[in-house]
Amino acid sequence: MADYYDTLGVSRDADDQMIKAAYRKLALQYHPDRNPGDTAAEDRFKEINEAYAVLSDGDKRTRYDRFGTAEVGPQFSGDIFDIFASVFGSGFSGAGQPRQRGRPGEDLEVEIRVTLDQARAGETVPVAVERQGVCDRCSGSRAEPGTERSTCLTCAGIGQVRAQAQSLFGTVVTTRTCPQCAGAGEIVTDPCSQCRGQGRTREQSSVDVNLPKGIDAGYRLRISQQGNAGLEGGPPGDLYVYIDLEPHEHLQRDGDDLHYDLEIGVAQAALGSSFEVPTLDGPEVIELPAGTQPGSEVRLRGKGMPRLRQLGSGDQVVTVRVETPRRLSPKARELLEAYADEVGEEILEHETLAGRIKGLFGRRKRETTDKDDTDKETAEA
Repeated sequence: MADYYDTLGVSRDADDQMIKAAYRKLALQYHPDRNPGDTAAEDRFKEINEAYAVLSDGDKRTRYDRFGTAEVGPQFSGDIFDIFASVFGSGFSGAGQPRQRGRPGEDLEVEIRVTLDQARAGETVPVAVERQGVCDRCSGSRAEPGTERSTCLTCAGIGQVRAQAQSLFGTVVTTRTCPQCAGAGEIVTDPCSQCRGQGRTREQSSVDVNLPKGIDAGYRLRISQQGNAGLEGGPPGDLYVYIDLEPHEHLQRDGDDLHYDLEIGVAQAALGSSFEVPTLDGPEVIELPAGTQPGSEVRLRGKGMPRLRQLGSGDQVVTVRVETPRRLSPKARELLEAYADEVGEEILEHETLAGRIKGLFGRRKRETTDKDDTDKETAEA
């Protein structure tokens, strides 16, 4: 657990005014209304409110200083904006507007496949999304247009209910969303005929996703407020887009580098030659020197993928694969044998299976003939 004094940036002997001043500054800086879609700022805002709730209360602060805890965890299951309102006033949300009520929409996830060219250029690609949108008949109010809603009797229109419980340290007050009206403070008596009182209807939408240059498979992008619509005026959820990469016809990706296998013949490797290789910028000619060995690499600088959110690009690596011919014409075999003789390479003929079988039968035939001749000579004697 973080130290509450460190969270507010004050010393342990800070007085109430110093603690309140530190809280006001940090709460305004990290308020969700000033940082829309920033989950890190939202988490920081919750930590700041939790710290202030303890250090601004004399009894809780004393227990915290003695035991390292004030047993206030259950208190934060309610609305953290109650603390904010107690300092700034109930009508101020941090951006000059009253805080919205209602329940946020759910986040959605979708997976898309992009090409190397799209990832390299950082293109904008449309993504089909099926989501819950605001009902166009009731505008999300859940009530039939022209009808009135009644005040929730459970929470008296506040949208929250409070409960008290006794603990070793005294009375603990917990605040939670009203289960009857789901925080709306009102009850729908005549539900909308189109959405049946849900406030949302299913819709097919297209969302434009801006790909960062150089993005790779496995990355996730968050598109703010493109998830399901919120309820009772709550903010929409977010859309999380998971990236997959389509295989390229010629190139393989490895981080920021691209790889291409160039297949050449024995004579081309020995004598050297020019070759045209594909790149994402179009064909490019490379020169291989005489005596190029299998597995040799040629690096095309800057022909790879852009480094994600950095300057520069990777390279394209061309790897030489020397192909040995499986079948030779009589003329080609004659020339290769002449080459082997010229450079002193000894070519040993390996006996084939058919030859071994033929030789085996030949030896058996000779052995049989020799035995017959011996028997004949013995008989004549």
